[in-house]
Amino acid sequence: MGTIAPGGNHPPEAGRYHLYVSLACPWAHRVVIARRLKGLEDVVGMTVVDPIRDDRGWAFRAGPGWSEDPINGFLFLAEAYAATDPSWTGRVTVPVLWDRQTRTIVNNESEDILRILDRAFGDLALPAPVLRPPQLADQIDSTNASVYRDVNNAVYRAGFAATQDAYDEAVADLAGGLALVEGLLMEQRWLVANRFTEADIRLFSTLVRFDPVYHTHFKCNARLVADSPALVGFVRDVAQVPGVMGTIAMDQIKAHYYRTHRRLNPSGIVPASEGPDLEVPHGRSRLGPEALASW
Repeated sequence: MGTIAPGGNHPPEAGRYHLYVSLACPWAHRVVIARRLKGLEDVVGMTVVDPIRDDRGWAFRAGPGWSEDPINGFLFLAEAYAATDPSWTGRVTVPVLWDRQTRTIVNNESEDILRILDRAFGDLALPAPVLRPPQLADQIDSTNASVYRDVNNAVYRAGFAATQDAYDEAVADLAGGLALVEGLLMEQRWLVANRFTEADIRLFSTLVRFDPVYHTHFKCNARLVADSPALVGFVRDVAQVPGVMGTIAMDQIKAHYYRTHRRLNPSGIVPASEGPDLEVPHGRSRLGPEALASW
């Protein structure tokens, strides 16, 4: 997929690019947070899809917190993929970074888009935080790989496991992954070099969904984030970074998982719990610098 860079096919320009996202999706949530923290809301537009996905895929509908597509009038996100590549037969996923001028998708990989928003817009964006500073890139990439394997993806492997062995393997990986990050976060405020980076965003987008969704819906019920002072404190800490709380749409998160995955939840009943209270004091200031002050 492509990127945004001066002199390339997709140069950085205000108003040229648009994000298609689901506020329910943890991968898209990373991008929404980056857009907010980098002050790009007036530079890169954003449209939220309906959180309930059926066999036609992500759809643009009017609703509380989501909308029809004001840019192209697409009814379904699949149309953006078809407009970019009429022969496309792959998965239709969020987030999508769209170029309004070329009428094509620039990129649909959350990691790439997060980094594009972090670095590509120069003076159009806020200078801090730098979410993937070059001097920490190797450490961030190593942490991301571990967290992806044993936390971000492990919950999905558990939830969609088709055999007991596959489920057992996934929850064992998850137990190890949670123990690892919990150990780190007991001693320091942030995952990498005790500075707020994209690694913290990537862990947060899974942990904030863990108690209200993954614990029950994906059968990841060996423990709760709320039972770990380090983990729940971390979730509250990130949520209380200026701007982040407004990116959390727990109603859409719960509706998506419990009403879309009918094989896992045939009744479509959405449980009441929204997880830990994110607005109470996190108690982590003694462990390191504030997220934005660290830059």
